[in-house]
Amino acid sequence: MSNSYATAGARPTSRWKQFIKSNLLTFLTVLGVFGGTALGLTLKNSAEPWTQREVMYIQYPGDLFLRMLKCLIVPLLVSSITSAIGSLDLSMSKKIAFRAIIYYFTTTVCAVILGIILVSTIRPGAGREVSNLGGKATTRQVLTADTLLDLVRNLFPPNIIQATMFQVQDCFRTILVPPANATGVPLTQYKITSEFTEGTNVLGLVMFSVVLGTCIGKMREKGKPLLGLFETLSEAMMIITSWVIWISPIGVLFLVAAKLLEMASFVEVLGQLGWYFMTVMLGLMLHGFGTISVIFFLTTRKIAFPYIAKMSQVLATAFGTGSSSATMPITIRCLDNMGIDPRVTRFVIPVGATINMDGTALYEAVAALFIAQLRNIHLTFGHIVAVSVTATAASIGAAGIPQAGLITMVMVLDTVGLPAEDVTIIIAVDWLLDRFRTTINVMCDALGTILVNSLSKKDLSGDANGHLELAEPHELVELRPDQKE
Repeated sequence: MSNSYATAGARPTSRWKQFIKSNLLTFLTVLGVFGGTALGLTLKNSAEPWTQREVMYIQYPGDLFLRMLKCLIVPLLVSSITSAIGSLDLSMSKKIAFRAIIYYFTTTVCAVILGIILVSTIRPGAGREVSNLGGKATTRQVLTADTLLDLVRNLFPPNIIQATMFQVQDCFRTILVPPANATGVPLTQYKITSEFTEGTNVLGLVMFSVVLGTCIGKMREKGKPLLGLFETLSEAMMIITSWVIWISPIGVLFLVAAKLLEMASFVEVLGQLGWYFMTVMLGLMLHGFGTISVIFFLTTRKIAFPYIAKMSQVLATAFGTGSSSATMPITIRCLDNMGIDPRVTRFVIPVGATINMDGTALYEAVAALFIAQLRNIHLTFGHIVAVSVTATAASIGAAGIPQAGLITMVMVLDTVGLPAEDVTIIIAVDWLLDRFRTTINVMCDALGTILVNSLSKKDLSGDANGHLELAEPHELVELRPDQKE
């Protein structure tokens, strides 16, 4: 009798141990965020203003972690999308792609509309004066049309190897017809040239991978050797990810601490940009835990919050790195552990990390109208519609790297006739908002993958072969229980 009581009493303890063991990395990553905040505030208040070199030393371990994650992006993105599409028949690929794109488009439009409603209702920039707290921002003189054209150009890279390192963009070199006084010459009078800038052309790689995967799927048996190569490469990248991921608590800790050391007086920043900061934060929270959760429930008849709770480590990594692309390997690993079909995960997540930027779209819409309110510029309904369309397009073109939204922000400001230099008004709080909107972007991608997987279950169950090819060895036992007979 006593033995049975002892066994019953030991069970909760063993369950707790198992729970802590299975969620240890998640706890450590979240602890890294809070530890980095505490470390940054302590160091900031314990000495004179830190020099740029001293901040660099603090950030160094975080930079190494970020570089390791970014190193995995290109091989993982290409191999995941190619193997996922190549293992599906063409009709199924179309269905999954169509559902994912509809989801991405719907959530992005909802995010922009929500942002415009909040900034028009709260009016954070009305009757306020804001000095330049952020210093200089890197801006590029460009027309909105040129940015949209660059977006399409990058979809079709002339050299796929070059696309892993550079992307194309228009620039204005010299005046086509030099007038007597060159000041105030409109950009339309400048000679247009193109140049390659550093940075992975993710859009081009996604397009190439989709086309290659479709081709391999159509080749059937002849394409199996090439499909096996990409499947093996994808699996190898996930194994490397499982090694790198254990460094995330340390990397996140030092990245957050270094950013806090770089920050100006937080009290002064919030005093001038507090209403703007709160408007963006309110929009991100309402969109992430309201709009997306409602869409998720209406389509799957499931509550999103239990799934969000399982993504704690993914969200903490997204916040620490500020990069949806760098978080992509960890997101795929998390969804694999949740039992999501790997064919869906390896297609929807890389595409989502490239084109689905809900948080960025909301932020850019709010920022543009906020700056217009500061400048006392009255915007008509047509201007607001133009901001909506431009913010949606700009978010698609925003690279999944930290603070990329500042670059595409210039395009949105041009829509309402505001100078590119006005970006410097909001740059003081952009680094912090960037981490929150990246977290929302990653969460939206993950929930979208679960949603698409739920809608595609019947289609996927009719083609189990592709799932078996991409599944882990321990999953094959579950998928083929009749093998022992």
